[in-house]
Amino acid sequence: MDAGRKREAELTALVDIALELASARAPGRVLHTIVHRARTLIGTDVAYLTLYDDARGDTYMRATDGSISATFQQVRLPLGAGLGGLVAETHKPYWTADYPSDHRFRHTGPIDSAVGEEGLVAILGTPLIVDGAFVGVLFASNRTARPFSRDEVALLGSLAALAAVTIVQVRAAAETAAALEQLSEAHAGVEHAAAAHDRFADIVLSGGDVDAIAAALAELLDVWVVLFDALGNELAAAGQVDRALAAKAVAASDSGRLVRSGSGWMVAVTAQGERLGALVIGGVASLPAADQRIVERAAVVTALVLLFRRQAAEQSQRAQADLLADAVSGTADPRALADRLRLLDPTRRLPTQLVVAVCRGDHTGVLARLPASLRLVLAGPYAGDLVLLLAEPDTVATARALNDVARRCGLTIAITGPARWGQPLVDTYQQATRLASTMLRLGKSGQAATPDDLGVAGLVGAATVDVKAHVAHVLGPVTAYDSQRGTDLVGTLEAYFAAGQSPTRAATALHIHPNTVQQRLDRITALLGDGWQEPERALDVQVALRLLRTLHG
Repeated sequence: MDAGRKREAELTALVDIALELASARAPGRVLHTIVHRARTLIGTDVAYLTLYDDARGDTYMRATDGSISATFQQVRLPLGAGLGGLVAETHKPYWTADYPSDHRFRHTGPIDSAVGEEGLVAILGTPLIVDGAFVGVLFASNRTARPFSRDEVALLGSLAALAAVTIVQVRAAAETAAALEQLSEAHAGVEHAAAAHDRFADIVLSGGDVDAIAAALAELLDVWVVLFDALGNELAAAGQVDRALAAKAVAASDSGRLVRSGSGWMVAVTAQGERLGALVIGGVASLPAADQRIVERAAVVTALVLLFRRQAAEQSQRAQADLLADAVSGTADPRALADRLRLLDPTRRLPTQLVVAVCRGDHTGVLARLPASLRLVLAGPYAGDLVLLLAEPDTVATARALNDVARRCGLTIAITGPARWGQPLVDTYQQATRLASTMLRLGKSGQAATPDDLGVAGLVGAATVDVKAHVAHVLGPVTAYDSQRGTDLVGTLEAYFAAGQSPTRAATALHIHPNTVQQRLDRITALLGDGWQEPERALDVQVALRLLRTLHG
């Protein structure tokens, strides 16, 4: 009768355990329930459970109840080692009243040390098996010697059967949930990628530039973005850019695949094996694979836009070159030229007069170095030179603006004009080409000059001469000083040159003291600049004096 009631109580307990396990969903809670119920069901000091590691071919401690040893809670049991290893190897239950002294089992140092630290003596272990597949081992243990009855072994085995099924079911449910989550993430990634693709496509189809791509990428991924060209110049940026990081990352790779560089990422912008630039992003700790593909897609779209930009620039340059050739050769009507110029840029106002600059020499990269203040109308190669048509009113100011470009590029730049469209512009261009040739013969490479800057040589190279303008260019500061102050520095200059550039003889001719002559010469130097007495400049000044005297009768 007592045995019957005990059996009934055990069955009731197993039913309760089954119901409790059925309600548990989290793997950790299921395992804790199993070991806790095993400990109370068998009435032992400790219960624990090991799971099989298929990759390593052993079992490892996964859950305990009543354990106090950290070493024991982390122990691994090779198949065949100790009582648990033997259960795992044979898939049969084993038990002992005194494990430390039981030589039926293969004792190992790590296992015996862990068991000893926990203080376990009596151990019962039974396998967890579902449909012939080994899952792990369930144990009940005492810290004192005690025998285990066959009923206790059978009872723990029944609990193990319930536990094994529950573990497998919970594991399968967890794997299914993980798979569903991955599928959901993948679906979200696909939607995100599709949205990015649509955004980039809209930019290209609407004629957007690289600024729009950078802004879109920064918004899509919540990152900062910098786009560099092939020379490392910044083309576009979006977000709070770390430019020090971006500068280091720009040359990290020539591949069209995203690579990590420091705390940022970089992908080369390439087309048909040509590196067009680089896309650098940062501002996030990590990038999912789907987002990495979006960055790579942005690099491809950027390459397309840069190619479109290059193609448009080349077409514009060809159109400008054709227009310029017609303008300086006189083969097209000025009104037709005006119409074609408006087609190139509808917002541009057509200037009535132009200054011509002929750049002779290697003119690669000259356009990029032009001062922003210069109002460039047309530019292009013609007859081996780079020709600039500028909406500037003054050749002298234009020469000053271009002198640094000539020096840095080693160019000879001849500047003439201004002139109106049509034949006057043709004549002005031809004057500029003659001036460029004259400058080279005089060794004036690396300079920008007007005909007046060459003095007598400039007059010789000119088809027509504006005498008043030339005199004003050479002697303007002196004549203006005389006019404002009532002095006669011009007369002093004439006497000085007539006296063979001798201040003493000039003073005698002027009936003044030599010191007075020297003071006047110092004033002239302040007005004309140092070097006016050197042979080349002195000749220019003397010719200008003669022309001035001729103009005044």
